[in-house]
Amino acid sequence: MAYTALKQMQNKNEELFGKGVGPLHPDRHYDTIDPGLKATALRFLHTRCEGLGFNTEIDALETIEGKFYGTSFLHNQIPYNMQMDINRLCLERELEKFIDSGVAEDAYTIYYCYLEIFFGHYGKSKKMVELLSEFEANGSSLLMKHRDHYSHSVYVFALGLAIYESNATYRSKFKSFYGFDTDTANKDEDRRAACCFLECWGLASLFHDIGYPFELPFEQVLSYFEVGGTNRGKGSLYIAYHDLDALTQLSTEASDHFKKIYGLVFDTVEDLFAYDIFKKLGAAYDFTEEYIYKKIHDKPIAPNSFGYFMDHAYFSATRLYREIETSIGINKINEKHVDALTAILMHNSLFKFAISFYKSERNHKEPLRMESHPLAYLLMLCDELQCWDRTAYGRNSRTELHPMATNFDFKNNAIHAIYYYDKEEQEKIDTFKTEYRRWEDDGEEGKAPRLKAYSDMAEKEQRFAADIEKIVDTSNISLTVIPSTKEADRKNKHTYLSRSNFLHLYDFAVALNARYSYQGSEKNVATSALEKEFEALSLEYQISNINQAKSFARYLDELGCFYTDRPVDYEMITSFTEKQMKVFAPMEHERWIREHISMGWISGNLYETAMLPAEFLKRHGDEITARKALREQLRMHKLAMDGKPKRWEIFAHYEALPEEEKKKDFEPFNSMLKLIKKFDGLRIYRLD
Repeated sequence: MAYTALKQMQNKNEELFGKGVGPLHPDRHYDTIDPGLKATALRFLHTRCEGLGFNTEIDALETIEGKFYGTSFLHNQIPYNMQMDINRLCLERELEKFIDSGVAEDAYTIYYCYLEIFFGHYGKSKKMVELLSEFEANGSSLLMKHRDHYSHSVYVFALGLAIYESNATYRSKFKSFYGFDTDTANKDEDRRAACCFLECWGLASLFHDIGYPFELPFEQVLSYFEVGGTNRGKGSLYIAYHDLDALTQLSTEASDHFKKIYGLVFDTVEDLFAYDIFKKLGAAYDFTEEYIYKKIHDKPIAPNSFGYFMDHAYFSATRLYREIETSIGINKINEKHVDALTAILMHNSLFKFAISFYKSERNHKEPLRMESHPLAYLLMLCDELQCWDRTAYGRNSRTELHPMATNFDFKNNAIHAIYYYDKEEQEKIDTFKTEYRRWEDDGEEGKAPRLKAYSDMAEKEQRFAADIEKIVDTSNISLTVIPSTKEADRKNKHTYLSRSNFLHLYDFAVALNARYSYQGSEKNVATSALEKEFEALSLEYQISNINQAKSFARYLDELGCFYTDRPVDYEMITSFTEKQMKVFAPMEHERWIREHISMGWISGNLYETAMLPAEFLKRHGDEITARKALREQLRMHKLAMDGKPKRWEIFAHYEALPEEEKKKDFEPFNSMLKLIKKFDGLRIYRLD
């Protein structure tokens, strides 16, 4: 039973109200024998992470006090562990959406779920998460070479979940490294290890590239020289960063805290990172703590020492440390957080060029083994594997040929990957193959023809796989890579004309929730108060508002409208007409219906009609409050639908609703037209 707290609540409800009541156990949205990326990653979340976030002390307190500490629509409506089950289900459903679409808006909700589950709030971290996407999309088009790192990080996250789920050796090495029982018969310990992995891996994978905003200006300056035909090197104009204390200096409190953990005094995070990497890898790779400290310290201040490259990994690790410190407090930081940070620090160039020298014929050292640093191992492996479906921003990147899709097979403790290239580029591929065969026939003299990145997979040296095998040890996770072609499925991307410079989803969601809460008076309420009220909702309700906001671009597209924060020569609209609302209101109802079915809600009004037991009234205080709580505990709604309704059935269901219920599907969007100006100055325009 994967969602045990939901099952326990169903059992209690059946005792009180009879058979056939909710909550339903969430359906699996994957084939149990499918060895692919989506199924394997979802299987990890659905079955292996049972009990994620459960708190036995709170559970016991609820029994003693006769009170619930979990939040649904309101605080204290459901058991705490039931809320934790629903949170995990949110992450599972959102990961499914992202793997299906690959778009940044769906990547966004993975970050949101992770931060809410493990850090307790998204609001404090939202600027850091959104900064990468905003800065990357707007600033990177000036570069010679640059590709997406936002959706990329979520794909890396999914790959790691799939490898943990499918590779018994990696699971065993991870458990051993972090002190878990490696006996596979110990199911409770296996679940605890999986939950620990999810937290650590999420931190390392989702945030490993958040330092890119520091690398982009560096690359922009150098790109001016490269445009003129000058290669980077001595004589290049470059940016270096100084006065880094705001990122690296440890407070006295932090220094004292780490002394308790490691028995040593650290003045900066650079000291801490150098010590951690030295303890893990120094003996195996024959380097001193002083050596690795200097390499780390020089990253931002002397990029000329590193081939005139700025390492975003340095800024990802140092910036993320500050975020963790602010979010959870210094005293809650532990060795696992530091491990995630040093994994991030090493993933880009530090390990490859300062520790293993993987491209050197004379000084090359062994690839990283799983047991040496499990998080760094997995991050470097998945970071290399994830090269498909990455938006190209840089000028040269857009002229290269990169895979658009992939098909993974993770069975038998191996990785079998087929990377698909756009069939419309077949002429370019055929030209490369002809030139490559000619080069072979001529005795392989001179440089081999290249078609990045296709040639790295197609040439006989298999440079793509060979490089991975130089970086990480694949003896326990064999890798096979095959390039292929197929027709692009561009409709699956769900892209629309509405565009802005920033990810507005959080602000949209706050505005939508405010409309429900304040019934039209929200324009007079401070933004901070609106955000505070939004963040008081459970993760499920927050995600529902965000998904409603995500759909806004689709609804506008259906109306022949779009939003933007840039000046355009189109007619601006300030409210929707009744005709327009009749178009998108049923669409919003369909979104709401399908979301509730996916999250395990059922149709019914028992929460309005049932005779409430005395214990129920005692727990919730009064009948109105108790019936609202019962709806959440039953996960039952009188407007929901059961089964797998067709679209026309949902639209017919909408038409049969009372008028006051229909308004809930379109009124918030009219209010949002006014509220979005308050957040980011967006405007809505009509194409015709």
